[in-house]
Amino acid sequence: MTGEGMILKALSGFYYVDPGDGRLISCRARGKFRHQKQSPLAGDRVVFTDLGDGTGALDEILPRKNEFQRPAVANIDQLVIIASGAVPVTDPFLIDRVVSIAEGRSCQSVVCINKCDLDAATELYQTYVLAGFPTLRVSAETGEGLDQLAALISGKVSAFTGNSGVGKSSILNALEPGFQLQVGQVSDKLGRGRHTTRHVELFRLSSGAVVADTPGFSSFDTDRAELRRPEELQDTFREFAPYLGQCRFTGCAHIKEKGCAVLAALREGKISSSRHASYVRLYQQAKEVPEWERN
Repeated sequence: MTGEGMILKALSGFYYVDPGDGRLISCRARGKFRHQKQSPLAGDRVVFTDLGDGTGALDEILPRKNEFQRPAVANIDQLVIIASGAVPVTDPFLIDRVVSIAEGRSCQSVVCINKCDLDAATELYQTYVLAGFPTLRVSAETGEGLDQLAALISGKVSAFTGNSGVGKSSILNALEPGFQLQVGQVSDKLGRGRHTTRHVELFRLSSGAVVADTPGFSSFDTDRAELRRPEELQDTFREFAPYLGQCRFTGCAHIKEKGCAVLAALREGKISSSRHASYVRLYQQAKEVPEWERN
């Protein structure tokens, strides 16, 4: 019997498909995927054959709305980027790199600042509110802000990411009592967390939300091909949009050019200095990626 479902986990050649009826079917991919050089991903909507004994075979991958290489996941509605103003303190550039990748994949970004009971991270919070992203403060420890986060992920497929130790798994455990994802301890000596998530896995919460707990930011910076071309990068910084096309010179890079409308907005405080600094850094990195290395 054939049916449709979503891959919740891909591990060691097995694809665990949720057909939406409470079961989880362990599937193998048919040989044609290898010949067509297709790799099923967590988040894929698929057609599969149910063999009736808890196992099945993947027959077809349905069209994707987006996909990410690192971590390997597809059809994500939004990235929930967990940050922190307390140990470990999140570098805004880490957020901006991931946001830029998400914007290029037509994927919404939500900036979620955890550990607000220890540090409100006011500057970080204001930066992303100004940039136009849904931004909230939460505490996995006290429960503050978790109702707001639950509302933001309701009815959507969301991937949770962030630098290690900021509390991704702790937040998921707090959102869903009994979830019991492994939670890593932050190293006091190093001031950073140990990686506790080894693969991408999607989970259905009792609220109906689907969430993925993914590896940390380091997984995003190992593949330079994820970077947009230098001339496309401006389109992944949404606060630049009102000023694009208003610069004195065509092809303005918005870095140090005279008559640049983006730089004028920066001077007027309409664009945050840390966001523009991230843009410049990403622009320079993108220039170093040869064309053959890109997707």
